Amino acid sequence: MYDQVADLALTVEDCTFELRERATSSGFDRATTTVTLSGAGETGRGEDVTYTNEAHEALAGHSVDLTGEYTLDSFSTALADADLWPEPPDEERFRHYRRWGFESAALDLALKQADTSLGAALGRAYDPVDFVVSTRLSDPQGDDPPSTDRLDDLLAIHDDLAFKLDPTPDWDEAFVASLSDYDVRVVDMKGLYDDNEVAVEPDADFYRRVVDGLPDAFVEDPNLTDETRPVFDGREGRVTWDVPITGVESIRELPFEPDWLNMKPSRCGTVESVLETIAYCADEGIGLYGGGQFELGVGRDHIQALASLCYPDGPNDVAPGGYNDPDAGRTLPGSPLTPPADPRGIGTGFA
Repeated sequence: MYDQVADLALTVEDCTFELRERATSSGFDRATTTVTLSGAGETGRGEDVTYTNEAHEALAGHSVDLTGEYTLDSFSTALADADLWPEPPDEERFRHYRRWGFESAALDLALKQADTSLGAALGRAYDPVDFVVSTRLSDPQGDDPPSTDRLDDLLAIHDDLAFKLDPTPDWDEAFVASLSDYDVRVVDMKGLYDDNEVAVEPDADFYRRVVDGLPDAFVEDPNLTDETRPVFDGREGRVTWDVPITGVESIRELPFEPDWLNMKPSRCGTVESVLETIAYCADEGIGLYGGGQFELGVGRDHIQALASLCYPDGPNDVAPGGYNDPDAGRTLPGSPLTPPADPRGIGTGFA
């Protein structure tokens, strides 16, 4: 797949940044940076989804000179030596997040300069995109018990929404049982994060409550310890991975061959790695679904475009960004998303 875009000609005349910030339904304020590359009368955009707000503030006042004539592949090589970090990132994985912001902007620009779309370049159609809405049900401050109120509020917008949920140890058997009334497609155990504010400690009893109580849901990123591994005996096909997936080699290093994976392009970093990973999974019969990271701008369109082209029928965590707002608007589109009628670049305008 990468060979179909690697040799696209690319002219870069300017590089600018736009900082965006917004409150989220998960109890934190999100900041991202839109990376804009311009040249030959066209503009390409990408989004840096690094999770440290200070890193975006530092980038906003930074200058990166990428002026030149390239192919998409040679631009990626140049990026490897570019000074993208005025201050070192808090976590090494953020280097991939920022790199994807620049790489996706370059891909978007190169496609527009060629007067084509990613779908046309790959020989694929933009299909309607099934999506789930990702949300937490526990109080971030720990003051109140978990509640399905958020799900009910979302179902008031569209009564056929499906969900990706973030379980926490305070989900007792009764609460898990109450979730059987909802269409829960994925549960994210968040067992593989180093960030103490995000990570959930592995616990066999907790895992078993969720896995037994929601038998049709994929189980994402469990931490497989001596105690928790038996919970998944005979259920390996339900286990999916997100945090570890940074390219083809990372899939080969998983504890067992997966049936499904969460595809977040920012975790892979480069266009080459993203497309090679998608192609590898297709060859190996591994299902994919798209993953979101509270994108505030064009990055959301890009993960929707990749889902549309490559895995439109999965439980894609690519719902329109408004679903991440503390108070989701009543005019948000439902699933599936309709693709753009006349896409250019990577593809925007899903509704």
